[in-house]
Amino acid sequence: MNPTVRPTVAQPLSPHLQIYRWTWTMAMSVFHRVTGTALYGGTFLVAVWLVALASGPRAYDTVAWFFGSWVGRAILFAYTWVLLHHMLGGIRHFIWDAGYGFDRDRRLGLARTTLIGSVILTVVIWAIALLVR
Repeated sequence: MNPTVRPTVAQPLSPHLQIYRWTWTMAMSVFHRVTGTALYGGTFLVAVWLVALASGPRAYDTVAWFFGSWVGRAILFAYTWVLLHHMLGGIRHFIWDAGYGFDRDRRLGLARTTLIGSVILTVVIWAIALLVR
C-alpha cells in the first residue's frame, strides 16, 4: 500500500437546518445577528443626519424632509425596533453570562421576552414621541 494515499472513509455530513427543530432560542439568535448587522445601516443614517446638521440649513432641511416622510418614518420605526431588539438580546446574553436562565422554561421566556418586549417598547416610544410632538 502506498503510504501517501489515504483510504477513503465515509464521513458524516454536518447537520443543517433540516435536522434541527426550529426553536425560539435559535430564532432569536438569528434575529440578534441580523439586527446587529442592520445597526450599521442605522448608524449610517445617524451619520448622514449629523453631517447634514453640520452642513447648514439647506442640507438639514433635505434630510429632515426625508425623515419626516412616510418612508423616512418607516425606516426610523424599523431602526428603533432593531436597536431595541438588539439591546434586549444583549441583556439576554448578559443574563446567560451571569449563569442564569439556562433551564428550558427560562430560556424560552427570555427568547419570547426579547421579541415581544422589543415590539412593545418600540410602539410605546413612538406613541410617546408622536403624542409629545
